[in-house]
Amino acid sequence: MARTFETRLAELGVTLPDAPAPAANYVPYVQVGDLVYVSGQISQNADGFIIGKLGDNMSTEDGASAARTCAIALLAQVKAACGGDLDRLVRVVKLSGFVNSTQDYTEQPKVINGASDFLVEALGDAGKHARAAVSSPSLPMGVAVEIEGIFQIA
Repeated sequence: MARTFETRLAELGVTLPDAPAPAANYVPYVQVGDLVYVSGQISQNADGFIIGKLGDNMSTEDGASAARTCAIALLAQVKAACGGDLDRLVRVVKLSGFVNSTQDYTEQPKVINGASDFLVEALGDAGKHARAAVSSPSLPMGVAVEIEGIFQIA
């Protein structure tokens, strides 16, 4: 029996939440052909938003942990786009990561590695992707990280 993405996530102790609802006038994802464009997912966990500014009141490690929560939310959106069957995911194509950081902070790639490393750990080769990691002077609700993604599905 082939191992599924959901099985691998369970092995990592991750249960995908329900796909987060949009917070404004947009849709959570758009499918064009075999590509799914997922709107930015902000850092949050069961306790609420993960708020902070890298280079000020949040460490790079805590930022990477926040980015991991964005990756989990991205996968939840992909699962919703796939009608509940995450195994329709072919690969992660690209992530664009935004890090709420001070002007002199330069470790944005290390923060977004929290998402990238998780996706490769959870999805294997299908999790390898192109990426951008940029600074932002602020993000919605003061969250530490926001990440959007493009995914190929079958």
